[in-house]
Amino acid sequence: MNLALFDFDGTSTHNDTFSLFLKFSLDRKTQLVGGIRLAPYIAGYKLGWVTDKTIRTKLCQVGYVGYDANSLKDMGQEFAKKVLPTCVRENALERILWHKQQGDQIVVVSASLGVYLESWCHSLGLDVICNQLETHNGILTGHFIDGDCGYLEKVNRIKNKYDLSQYPTIYAYGDTPNDYAMLELAHKKYYRWQEID
Repeated sequence: MNLALFDFDGTSTHNDTFSLFLKFSLDRKTQLVGGIRLAPYIAGYKLGWVTDKTIRTKLCQVGYVGYDANSLKDMGQEFAKKVLPTCVRENALERILWHKQQGDQIVVVSASLGVYLESWCHSLGLDVICNQLETHNGILTGHFIDGDCGYLEKVNRIKNKYDLSQYPTIYAYGDTPNDYAMLELAHKKYYRWQEID
């Protein structure tokens, strides 16, 4: 059995599902107020001065603090059924199914939110490592459990969950610098669907 590690947004999808889910799950008022509060961060992100890790963290702190956890879980399941299938790249799904036919261990490793990504992964029988929103007494705090799952943290979580020495060949698929560290774990690396050394 080999190991196949797939980034999600941009690699397995055409879209940034994180921002799509924000629009799907937050009312217009929250989106408007949040957009005003985070305008400097959003502008900085577009200019390359603010990292994707920072913008994800800030968006969740503003958007989901005080949100009912069960309501968001329901939203996530609906999003996984209705929206995600329209976002997934055909070639990515074909590659995932090819790995399944080989009997490989397949893991989606993403900085996207578990509240929707877990549902989609479980429907395909895939493992998932991703951002988890913290709850307190059934209410979201706006923070991530154990921080943001990007960059080196992807590698840390993979190594914590899997014994990499057990896999004859490791495949990894990514599309941004967020995935570089994960790609370095692999024998066969694919960056934007092109095999690299």
